[in-house]
Amino acid sequence: MSMRPGIIPAPIAGLPWRLILLLVSLAFFGSLVLYSAAGGSLEPWAGKHMARFLIFLAMAIVMSRFPLSFWKTMTFPVYGILLLLLVAVEIRGFVGGGSQRWINLGFMGLQPSELMKPAVVLAVAWFFDRLPPSRIFSFDAVWPPVLIMGVPWILVVLQPDLGTSIAILFGGVVVAFLAGWPLRYFIGAAGALMVLVPVGYFFLLEPYQQNRVATFLDPESDPLGTGYHISQSKIAIGSGGLFGKGFLDGTQSHLDYLPEGHTDFVFSTMAEEWGMVGGIGVLFGFFLLLRWGLRVAMKSNSRYGQLVAAGLTCTIFFYIAVNLLMVMGLAPVVGIPLPFLSHGGSSMLTVMICIGIIMSIERHPGSRAGSFG
Repeated sequence: MSMRPGIIPAPIAGLPWRLILLLVSLAFFGSLVLYSAAGGSLEPWAGKHMARFLIFLAMAIVMSRFPLSFWKTMTFPVYGILLLLLVAVEIRGFVGGGSQRWINLGFMGLQPSELMKPAVVLAVAWFFDRLPPSRIFSFDAVWPPVLIMGVPWILVVLQPDLGTSIAILFGGVVVAFLAGWPLRYFIGAAGALMVLVPVGYFFLLEPYQQNRVATFLDPESDPLGTGYHISQSKIAIGSGGLFGKGFLDGTQSHLDYLPEGHTDFVFSTMAEEWGMVGGIGVLFGFFLLLRWGLRVAMKSNSRYGQLVAAGLTCTIFFYIAVNLLMVMGLAPVVGIPLPFLSHGGSSMLTVMICIGIIMSIERHPGSRAGSFG
């Protein structure tokens, strides 16, 4: 939906106000949850969360003004810069949460691996857009995307950051699947993965990552140790009931029973105070956002636009799905934040970059997509 032109200037009237209202609603609700998690204070999370969102929303709106050709031109320069930054992380990055993932910029810590998620989607989509359809079954259609995904994946695994490395592969593989990779490639990869998983578990994962997997398989085996996060998360979600305990009345987060209640487990913090009704409201908001992204992809007249919009939408879906599965004990704890609710600058920047590029595809010639109607 756009405002009617007339009294209101055309650039403002032409903005996708339904989408903007949805994003503002999700981010504002996230600020309320973070305000409560801090015991009724804007510091240290809620105020920064909303300020970052407004800055990144303005950035996304500016990004939407650039034509699709601009993103095609910038794809590999940006991809190359991010590869160099990932190498810089290995050399001079600082450690946080047990991993070396950030570069200190002074005013914030930049996590290049986060930005690599949309960059890989753009790069793989660029390749398949240029690949003649007749060559989709040839080896030439395999090794370049594998290289594009594999190099940053290796660098991120070395940090180590299991969740982000999987997300990088997920976005690229989705684009390759939609571009027409034969199903036998995925069946073969799944078979190889089943063989390599035990090897990777014992020889590639760090001890704390092995503990996360073991805790996922049997969280009750050590409820006060490695299973503590999941146990407290389930308690927080279950104790919220239908309507929740009420705003500022949560106990799990306020009494520090729930670790990382402002980042990885922010949904648990929210569910305790807002209950199932609040959870369904958040899920419905995410549903509207993902539906918008997929509609942009389906209605784009450009193959590149279709692949990019679908890949970036699935990247946002990965954040949502893995975080929700994680806090409910249905997936290992891998440190994936929940968009618009979790505190964190790099992850919000990544999601808003995805949204800004999808808005660009919707806005310019080669894409005819509606909002939510």
